[in-house]
Amino acid sequence: MSDREFCGVGGSDNGKRRLRVAVDMDEVIADSLAHHLSLYNQATGENVSAELIREKGVGGAIPAKHRALFDRFPHEEGFFDNLGVIVNSQEALQQLSTEYDVFITSAAMEVPHSFGAKFRWLREHFPFIPTTNIVFCGDKEIIDADYLVDDRSRHFKRFRGTGILFAAPHNAREMAQLRANNWDEVLAILKRQSAPANQQSDGDD
Repeated sequence: MSDREFCGVGGSDNGKRRLRVAVDMDEVIADSLAHHLSLYNQATGENVSAELIREKGVGGAIPAKHRALFDRFPHEEGFFDNLGVIVNSQEALQQLSTEYDVFITSAAMEVPHSFGAKFRWLREHFPFIPTTNIVFCGDKEIIDADYLVDDRSRHFKRFRGTGILFAAPHNAREMAQLRANNWDEVLAILKRQSAPANQQSDGDD
């Protein structure tokens, strides 16, 4: 197996392998929105909540005069150092790791200086994910996986596998073929989706 195939990027399938699940970071396993809103509200005196963004979208919840400020926070040094963990994500990924090859795939090139902080955060909260299974990239088209769990549906457009939209306030009004409101629902979707593939693989023995 080449290094390229091992890290889940490109390559082709030669022989049998476990199904691969690629998992985004922000708003999927890392609660970046809570920290983002805390910084924004402290700076502006506003009281914008996740629920308000769910109801109105980011464009409706953040006044135009403050939008540049809001967009700037993730680019500030230290933003990604102290994020909370999305409920049940640790337990879910541990469970998935017993049946699938799990990769963390973050479009970190959007905020290049975030690499170090994101890596440290992953080692603290998800130490069971091998460092070889952490992929910081730009376009997730390069990810060679069977499933991608992400809160941004734009990453599904050229992804060759199956996308699962993870619910977040900013995508509350977005339709998706597969949508999970929490990690229990992700596990249920994967169980349904992968059952035929696993059965077929068993039948090939």
